[in-house]
Amino acid sequence: MEVNKILSADFLDILFDGRNKEYGAYELRKNYQRRLTIALLITAGAALLIFLSVIVGRSVGKEDKSKVKVQDVTLADIKQEEPQKIEPPPPPPPKQEPPKIEITKFTPPKIVEDEKFEEKNEVKEQEEITNVGKIDQEGIKDPEVVNPPKVEEETKVVEAPKEDPNQVFTKVEVEAQFPGGEGKWNQYVQREVEKNIDDLVDDGQAGTCEVQFIVDKEGNVSNVEALTMKGSKLAEVAVNAIKRGPKWIPAIQNGRQVKAWRRQKITFRLPDEQP
Repeated sequence: MEVNKILSADFLDILFDGRNKEYGAYELRKNYQRRLTIALLITAGAALLIFLSVIVGRSVGKEDKSKVKVQDVTLADIKQEEPQKIEPPPPPPPKQEPPKIEITKFTPPKIVEDEKFEEKNEVKEQEEITNVGKIDQEGIKDPEVVNPPKVEEETKVVEAPKEDPNQVFTKVEVEAQFPGGEGKWNQYVQREVEKNIDDLVDDGQAGTCEVQFIVDKEGNVSNVEALTMKGSKLAEVAVNAIKRGPKWIPAIQNGRQVKAWRRQKITFRLPDEQP
């Protein structure tokens, strides 16, 4: 731009001197004020239109409300139906006692003197007697009704089979458990292995040793035997660990503590082996 035109030139003309003004940036900046004015006018017009709509709507609503007629409402008395009384059920009929049967007292034959004879103790003939009992009782005569024979009831108590204290269960509902659960068992085995780590490494036999033993009702351990890896140092450590360990929680069968077999595994890996 020439020097004599710099003082009278616009800032945008100086800024875009020698540049492509048709690219768009020059036009956007040049007409920015005009676009801003148009936007403000459009916004003001929209706001004015909304304002007028609200006013017109309220006036129309008031006219509609004035046209609503309010009529008097008469409340009619409604007779409430009385709840039906529920009569209690009639009492059960009284128990009727069975009719009494005529009973003749049995008089064993006895020889007495004529002066001491009483007619009531006279032994009657068999044809005259319908029912015989220990007392005399008035009632209806029914030759078909006879006194039921007296049966003496016997009280028999069925004894439950005696429990064998020496029975050892192989399968139970709840197996014997190490006190504290599986986590405490793993900690205990780890301590025992660490105590004998040098001997286990020298022995060089790694693997899993399964030990079988009996847990009685008090939790005492007996009959400890290694089922696998017999003769290895791991089997010796596993057997000693169970023998010297704490009492176990006894097994449960039919809701009671029982004596049962238990199997437990102990795994050892050499330091250079991958788990």
